[in-house]
Amino acid sequence: MITGMTGGTNELGRINGIIAEVIEEIGIAMGVGSQRIAIEKPEVRETFKIARRNAPNSPIIANLGAPQLTRGYGLKQIEEAVQMLEADAIAIHFNPSQEVFQPEGEPDYPMEILDKIRDVSKALSVPIIIKESSGGLSKEFVSLFYSNGFRYFDLSGQGGTSWVAVEMFRGLRRNNWKAESAKLFSDWGIPTAATIIETRVSAPDAFVIGSGGVRNGLEVVKSISLGANIGGFALPALKAAIRGKEALKQFLQQVIFEIKAAMFLIGSKTVRDVYKTPLVIHGPLRDWMESREISLSTFESVRKRRI
Repeated sequence: MITGMTGGTNELGRINGIIAEVIEEIGIAMGVGSQRIAIEKPEVRETFKIARRNAPNSPIIANLGAPQLTRGYGLKQIEEAVQMLEADAIAIHFNPSQEVFQPEGEPDYPMEILDKIRDVSKALSVPIIIKESSGGLSKEFVSLFYSNGFRYFDLSGQGGTSWVAVEMFRGLRRNNWKAESAKLFSDWGIPTAATIIETRVSAPDAFVIGSGGVRNGLEVVKSISLGANIGGFALPALKAAIRGKEALKQFLQQVIFEIKAAMFLIGSKTVRDVYKTPLVIHGPLRDWMESREISLSTFESVRKRRI
């Protein structure tokens, strides 16, 4: 899928429209960027609504930030975001590392957020996806949400766009004192491969979107073999969409070809066959698993019994 990233301006609305047209033709899902601006400024809602208009039959994921739930947002605003897109699910994104280094950030993540999301989920008509934003999810975090009934996770591991680095450059332009500190933390996070493993062992029957630095079809298949149900990417699709509909379509067709090529070469006829592909895990990822007390035998038994 193409994970959420855009909306709120005329140009970004145009990009959402292009992405929606292409995913409708090809048959994949998409997310949009944070809809907070559209909740607070109704005049920009069209930059999000265009996604559903151009993709009437495709899975579309709405998006709001967890910090807003500590500042008055609740079921009403979340339902607004869902209805705006006639969305099939909504991602509630956590971006603590970005919030810490934003000059205008709101790094406020009390435990009450979990209670509020859980209460909203009981009244909402679509699933909630717990989403990170470039930092990955730890097994402790996933276990906490899994034990409270959540079954959908979008990992956005370290390795893709670093939102801390984005804030570093913003800070440098504004001569903000946080910029130097942001540089120190610009590669903060759990690498994508590691967060996929941590999530799968903590949530054996969850639906997991492996995202964060996924750039091609081979990396999609690697993500699935490690424990994701699907792969997700944002920046490569955005770059293609900026060039136009045909460029995005060509990029996605190339990704699909690479997925099929990788599956052919490992002898997998279906995605479920990829779940059972033998893995060789070594180097830093093997060290990570050992440090996190995740045995290969435990991981193997869990990853093969995915839904």
